[in-house]
Amino acid sequence: MSDYGLLACAAFFAGVLNTIAGGGTFLTLPALVFTGVPLVTANATSAVAVSPGYLGGAAGFRREISAYPRRQLLKIVGATLFGGLVGSLLLLVSSNEAFSFVVPFLLLIATTAFAFAEPVQKWAQRHRFAKADNMASLIVVAIYGGYFNGGLGIVLLALFACWGMRDLDQMNGLKNAISLLISGTSVATFALAGLVAWPQALVMMAAATIGGYAGAPLARRLPTALVRAVIIMVGTAMSLIFFARLLN
Repeated sequence: MSDYGLLACAAFFAGVLNTIAGGGTFLTLPALVFTGVPLVTANATSAVAVSPGYLGGAAGFRREISAYPRRQLLKIVGATLFGGLVGSLLLLVSSNEAFSFVVPFLLLIATTAFAFAEPVQKWAQRHRFAKADNMASLIVVAIYGGYFNGGLGIVLLALFACWGMRDLDQMNGLKNAISLLISGTSVATFALAGLVAWPQALVMMAAATIGGYAGAPLARRLPTALVRAVIIMVGTAMSLIFFARLLN
């Protein structure tokens, strides 16, 4: 029961964190590994566990999402579903050993991308990269999200910064909608492949849903600088922990 309490607590705060700025998997994945779930199964279960939180978060930001151009949203949906499916299929053919090796690097990439989003955005604008219709970049990020999901929200926010978006509420709304699509694709793929630890997943799904909906009003009140600092600290800590596990 203590394991399930830990998983529920991690999932609740993951739902809050995902709605505010992303990075919730930095909590759910280590919690599952700590309770003895094999890494590839833990990653698949973590993706399932946080998926309802994205629904709650998207519902909380429905006003910001509906303000986005409909034609652009349709392009985003298509690119997201394609990339998410490719990434999910890649995880199915990965061994625990191979996945253990790449996880710390993926965590570090996600954290670094978020930490340096502003200079990356300026560089992108100077090099004429900031185009909101560049779906190729979204497909790459969706593949990453379907394969790993860890720090997906962080990577998406960095991508939106490269697109030239500046409204954090709109960025958060779009991020939750895209994360929900990728998560839904991953859940279907992993469930059909029998890769989900369902008892743990169901407990975490309930907690993540509550946390996701609770995070939307909180996101509008918290200072952006504070949110960024918390995400960077959590991402850095989780990266170091998984690098230490890799060395041991």
